[in-house]
Amino acid sequence: MLPVNLYSDNVAPAAPEIMAALARVNVGPAQPYGMDPETKALKAALSDLFGTEVWVFLASTGTAANAIALSAMTPNYGAIYCSETAHIETSECGAAELFTGGAKLQLIRAKSGRMDPDALDEKIRTAGKGMPHRIQPAAVNLTIGTERGTVYSVKELERIAEITKKHGLKFHMDGARMANALVAIGASAAEVTTRIGVDVLSFGATKNGALNAEAIVVFNKDIAEELRFRMRRAGQIWSKMRYAAAQIGAYVENGLWLKLARQANAAAKRLSEGLVQVPGVRMIETVEINQLFIEMPERVIAGLEADGIGLGRRDGGVRMVTAWSTTDEEVDHVVARAKAHGARAAA
Repeated sequence: MLPVNLYSDNVAPAAPEIMAALARVNVGPAQPYGMDPETKALKAALSDLFGTEVWVFLASTGTAANAIALSAMTPNYGAIYCSETAHIETSECGAAELFTGGAKLQLIRAKSGRMDPDALDEKIRTAGKGMPHRIQPAAVNLTIGTERGTVYSVKELERIAEITKKHGLKFHMDGARMANALVAIGASAAEVTTRIGVDVLSFGATKNGALNAEAIVVFNKDIAEELRFRMRRAGQIWSKMRYAAAQIGAYVENGLWLKLARQANAAAKRLSEGLVQVPGVRMIETVEINQLFIEMPERVIAGLEADGIGLGRRDGGVRMVTAWSTTDEEVDHVVARAKAHGARAAA
């Protein structure tokens, strides 16, 4: 067996269907900068998926997708409201602030990664809208599959969308693990975006089987017009766009993205059910998608690391992330090694 690596879903290889799509388009010439047939077909495919006309911009990373999208939604004197655990706050090195030209993140308290809607409402209400002395409320950022491995229900999303629109703000959704979230709650892509009033979605694919492609899906034409120029200025208008478009096209074709996410989520559930049988192991968060946050004895952690099993030490505990390619055999191996180290620790 190859070494098991649960450090992140980013460690996984690209799915065979994605690689096949790349091979398919790697024949002959094609117009550059998104004028190729593959990129044009992707707009139609995603419009069908979301049940309305959308505008699609392809990006190389989730950070680029988030930051550039927010830059078209927020003036440089604006405020972006997000969870205190949001990726744009904890893991993107101020990219949102840079690309907006100085907008400020306003952190909203969260429980298990989910933003408190009442706290959001109060923070916006008391922000001083219209006062030249204050930064001005502009956008709300929400990650549907949160950075703590939990998921917002459709009702929770509707509530936050209602607050966002009541105050006249734009709504940005970070969909880094959107497929995992939709599988977990049994919702469609349209139910959590177009039907509740999301303006822009960062549509993640790299963590779930793509090679190196993310998409900014825009539901607001005015924002799309501005993004045309912001994407170019940020160096994200790829000359050979067909390769990125082919990845996202294959990703959504015949529900592949959901199939891959089901495997990742099922592996996480199997892993959590096995690990909680180890003495001293406790799940810090409920396992809802493919991320596990675990309290684990140091001897077990060190033992797994010595076994060559990839994991991440986070906030006094451990994070393990399963991927579309994580097998039952790999999960059972990790559980067996954890049990062996746990037994020695208890002896």
